[in-house]
Amino acid sequence: MTRHTPDDIRVVTNQAPPLVGHNVITADHALVEAVVRHGSEEVVADLTPLGEEAGTAEAREHGILANENHPQLTPYDRYGNRIDEVRFHPSWHWLMERAVGHGLAAAPWESESPHAHVRRAAGFMAWSHTEPGHGCPISMTYAAVPALRADDALAKEWTPLLASTTYDPGLRTPSTKRGALAGMGMTEKQGGSDVRANVTQARPTSVDGEYTLHGHKWFTSAPMNDVFLVLAQAPSDSAEDSGQGSGHGGVTCFVVPRVLADGSRNRLDVVRLKGKLGNRSNASSELEFDGTVAHRLGDEGRGVRTIIEMVAATRLDCVLGSTSLMRRSLNEATWHAAHRSAFGSRLADKPLMQNVLADLAVETEAATALAMRLAAAVDRAGDPHEAALRRIALPLAKFWVCKRTPFMVAEALECLGGNGYVEESVMPLLYREAR
Repeated sequence: MTRHTPDDIRVVTNQAPPLVGHNVITADHALVEAVVRHGSEEVVADLTPLGEEAGTAEAREHGILANENHPQLTPYDRYGNRIDEVRFHPSWHWLMERAVGHGLAAAPWESESPHAHVRRAAGFMAWSHTEPGHGCPISMTYAAVPALRADDALAKEWTPLLASTTYDPGLRTPSTKRGALAGMGMTEKQGGSDVRANVTQARPTSVDGEYTLHGHKWFTSAPMNDVFLVLAQAPSDSAEDSGQGSGHGGVTCFVVPRVLADGSRNRLDVVRLKGKLGNRSNASSELEFDGTVAHRLGDEGRGVRTIIEMVAATRLDCVLGSTSLMRRSLNEATWHAAHRSAFGSRLADKPLMQNVLADLAVETEAATALAMRLAAAVDRAGDPHEAALRRIALPLAKFWVCKRTPFMVAEALECLGGNGYVEESVMPLLYREAR
């Protein structure tokens, strides 16, 4: 009978080391092929530093810390002033700074490269391996620009800041900032996705195009962002009352700055941060408006048509983000199988495990090919065929890929056995996010 000394039981064997030290871009052959197919080899080379940083132990650690240390709402300062600030862990800011710096926010809209959106899509997928939650404000910032184009003045005011590659957090006057982030507020308690049931009121002021909002929003992520696109009901008699409205009334889109031009904070109350299924790093919130200053974007009564441009762009990022979850899960599963032994040989050498991993790889590569094809369609915005493809394929792709992701991630998690159910493996986070 073999006796184990106390030193022996402290020696750990047959465990896979952390998956770090690899390039997330160049290690993903399906992604590289798609970027070359729809872009060029130069785009791949340009993304290589991003892929290398995304695969570091440092990036993995920041992703874990951002979810272990949840954002904290501070409604009032020490003197009793209402400030409605959300404080994030330094790891959140580390991730955001690099995501913005790598041009994953709205930079493609100001780029002259014919492959700007393909590059951004591949980078967004790769960088999301670090942590999925901070992709939300990055995605909304990207998506806000096409909707803002409904008003030339508002687009000129905000697009350069949103397209900046400088991360400049904090609530300050927009004109003093080197970069800005955007958010979106559509749903309300009583309606959810049925935005026609929204009850938040927009009341026109004496200033052309300016309104005050009175109501609430049920789910608004990243309340520390600089500007929000919000839906509210404009009164049908606004033109007659003030001479400033369009007179149509109904659901209308508005631009709501967090800080006003004079440096004062807009009246926007963060009621609470929501505990939710998925990541814990991003601050999803409920908001209340009571005299909140807003600027009309597009015509009254055309709010859904106006904001649908933002929704369409976020649909693309839903496909990209879900595909990233698939790829990260596949990477973890194959890495574990390559290092873990059972019943006399490596898991990766077992025929049944090979079948499982092959199925996961096929599903991941199919999602990657679809996602990059849709990103390429954004680069060819002037082509009627590509425009039709985006309009039809984006919602279908979002439905299919997002529906398939939870099953795929669950299967990948099971490849790790009991190790996959431990939070430190990151697999539980990926599974919650996939749901």
